[in-house]
Amino acid sequence: MDIIANYGTTLVLVAALFGFLMAWGIGANDVANAMGTSVGTKSLTIRQAIIIAMIFEFAGAYLAGGEVTATIRNGIIDSNAFVDSPDLLVLGMIASLLAAGAWLILASYFGWPVSTTHSIIGAIVGFAVVSIGPEAVQWSKFGGIVGSWVITPAISGVIAYFMFISVQKLIFNTDDPLNNAKRYVPFYMFLTALVICLVTIKKGLTHVGLHLTDSEGILLSVAISIAVAFAGWIYIRGQKYNPQDDSKMHFANVEKVFGILMVITACAMAFAHGSNDVANAIGPLSAVASIVASGGEIGGSSHIAWWILPLGGIGIVIGLATMGEKVMATVGTGITHLTPSRGFAAQLATAATVVIASGTGLPISTTQTLVGAVMGVGLARGIAALNLGVLRNIVVSWIITLPAGAILAIAIFYVLQACFS
Repeated sequence: MDIIANYGTTLVLVAALFGFLMAWGIGANDVANAMGTSVGTKSLTIRQAIIIAMIFEFAGAYLAGGEVTATIRNGIIDSNAFVDSPDLLVLGMIASLLAAGAWLILASYFGWPVSTTHSIIGAIVGFAVVSIGPEAVQWSKFGGIVGSWVITPAISGVIAYFMFISVQKLIFNTDDPLNNAKRYVPFYMFLTALVICLVTIKKGLTHVGLHLTDSEGILLSVAISIAVAFAGWIYIRGQKYNPQDDSKMHFANVEKVFGILMVITACAMAFAHGSNDVANAIGPLSAVASIVASGGEIGGSSHIAWWILPLGGIGIVIGLATMGEKVMATVGTGITHLTPSRGFAAQLATAATVVIASGTGLPISTTQTLVGAVMGVGLARGIAALNLGVLRNIVVSWIITLPAGAILAIAIFYVLQACFS
């Protein structure tokens, strides 16, 4: 308690610095892999991806991230274990921010798409075990985390597989792909809009004071999606194509249509990522600020101070702009060759999995969801279409993320204790 009383402002400033580093890592890794398919298919340039990420990550974090973070209240550690020693919790959360941020930046340097959530969880578990003991950790939640390594990519992979197969059968593997695209693409636009609306209404509208029942939310989502599909139908019908073009040109024109959908799904991915990862990732910073402001009192939840989300948002954008290229390359071109239609199937499957997860409480990593979806698209073309060497490196990086975060956090925790004691 003396540490908080004597060094409160310093602790918050250090936490803010390390929180910024963590946000940098999120941008370099998590946001980069979310944008990787769009950049890999050349539907978006890197600059356009940064602008979209900046807008929709902010919107997702604010609208769907919630007013409080559950890092303490429903997190992987039992906050009651730290009631008598809040200084340990503050130092541990600061150590977790630096550990997770450092791991994310290291992974980004090598082009490994890893999970922000798992990085933070590993770090928090590490400091909790050495500061209080194993009893401070809610080990039962680890089952869901480990299970998500298999379940999440499997769900998104299956959805992406069938989505891609449907596009092939209904459009590309037909005698007149261009006319079939005009016929069926509005249906895919409907699905895309429906997924985006369900994510927003399910997780966001209560935050801004609009409370809808499940049936009202579904009806509103369907109505908006029908309107989007109709607008898409009008747009596609208005496009002029030369009927004398050869089949390659027809395919290219169809891919342009899916390129437009890729932009829409990129927005959905950024929004979904903001709602699921960004707000939770800055939870430790919010916890430190809350505990210091209350003089060491640990509450059931911690309100996000007004300056935290902008700090995180700036860090994310800088991280994406400065270090995001390698992870984008891994996801966009390293796993399998993507075209706009393939990338669309992967991204829509990822967003759909986020909706399923938010409705069922399934533990989810957007990174693993997207990688699973890209794998599903690759498998639809045969195992030879996948770069198994890249996939092996990705899976290994997933497995070592938890222990890497824990080991780094333990070392940093001891250093902080020595500095502030």
